[in-house]
Amino acid sequence: MDTYDLIVIGTGTAAQVVAGRVRKAGRSVAMIDHRPFGGTCALRGCDPKKMLVSGAEAIDLGRRMRGHGASGDLHIEWKDLIAFKRTFTDPVPSRREEHFAKQGIDAFHGFARFTGPDRVAVGEHTCRGRHILIASGARPAALGFPGSEHLTTGDAFMELEHLPDRIVMVGGGYIAAEFSHIAARAGAQVTVLQRAARMLPAFDAEVVGWLMEKFAEIGVDVRTGHAVTAIERSSDEYRVHVQTPHGEAMVTADVVIHAAGRVPDVAELNLSAANVAVAGGTLQLNDFLQSISNPIVYAAGDAAAKGPPLTPVSSHDAKVAVGNILEGNRHKPDYRGVPSVAFTLPPVAAVGLSESAARAQTSKLRIKSARVPHWYTARRVAEPVYGYKTLVDEDRERILGAHLVGPHADEVINLFALAIRHDLTVDDLKSTIFGYPTGASDVGYMF
Repeated sequence: MDTYDLIVIGTGTAAQVVAGRVRKAGRSVAMIDHRPFGGTCALRGCDPKKMLVSGAEAIDLGRRMRGHGASGDLHIEWKDLIAFKRTFTDPVPSRREEHFAKQGIDAFHGFARFTGPDRVAVGEHTCRGRHILIASGARPAALGFPGSEHLTTGDAFMELEHLPDRIVMVGGGYIAAEFSHIAARAGAQVTVLQRAARMLPAFDAEVVGWLMEKFAEIGVDVRTGHAVTAIERSSDEYRVHVQTPHGEAMVTADVVIHAAGRVPDVAELNLSAANVAVAGGTLQLNDFLQSISNPIVYAAGDAAAKGPPLTPVSSHDAKVAVGNILEGNRHKPDYRGVPSVAFTLPPVAAVGLSESAARAQTSKLRIKSARVPHWYTARRVAEPVYGYKTLVDEDRERILGAHLVGPHADEVINLFALAIRHDLTVDDLKSTIFGYPTGASDVGYMF
């Protein structure tokens, strides 16, 4: 049995940061992953998803500018778009493996399974670790209705050689919103079945309301208050049974995509053998991202589920965890000012507090909210969906939250994130000289 200073379960963003820094400190490291090396973001999440969005962006801009100096008709060649995405994703696993080898990290393919408090088995091989990091990411949440085995994951959607004519999304969060905008612009008929009262519940309701006009414009059929009760296969199609506010209904589809949330991927790790406490499928960690019941075990990223399930959070968690592994428990995660973006077209973005949370925090809340399609940023690209909501603590003139939708929202939100994280004032932003004309140059007018 080999002994390592650190065993890392997973090979994604958090895993790579921790493993690399521990190895650079001269300590021995082993990494284990049953999926291709590289993790969710590089292979199955943010990066490949946005490459598909690029194709939809080209179509969207072309259509909006028709009659404004552009002519002709663009369309998405789905097979070519997937091939373009694969130029990024296909080389990742082998490059990761080569990089691990160059760093002197022992990398194992297979399922990790605890066999003791400091022991992890992969296949017939067992490793002992002085520290162990769980960075195994997340997986689609289990949905208990009959026929849920017929659901296709978002991972599989991004590998489809041919785009189906009829797509049903079960759920109404990031995955449903982003994939429906891609698929609809590629010519698919998309239906979103959302149990909740609205889509994108993690974002401001008013801002999302403006965005919903775009869903209707591109032909996405969004049905809120619709809970899927069963899926059945019938010949060459799927029948999705739904409980609606008006009774039972049924929707047919060529593919049904799981878009109803993800949970930490820790269920198969045999955590009880390691005395790692779990509650409701979530690791029980202290403020140092350390297991409350087994002090040699730490977690980071989606597996830790302490911060928002975003790649930059995984990287941040990793820096906290590796600092504590190497130096003792001195570091705690700080999730202030973490921006979140749904890459719809146009994108919707948020950072800081929601309006309700801001009202609970201060009695002197200044809210400025407006839909501004007449601003140059929107008019230049003929985009009718552009708006913002800013939340400011009047006593301190500090920004509590920002909620944007429209062109460049995915970039501009980072300025608000900077302000919140580093406690900048409204005047600090308003007095900054931004390049013009850019999306950032609108920031001063949002207060």
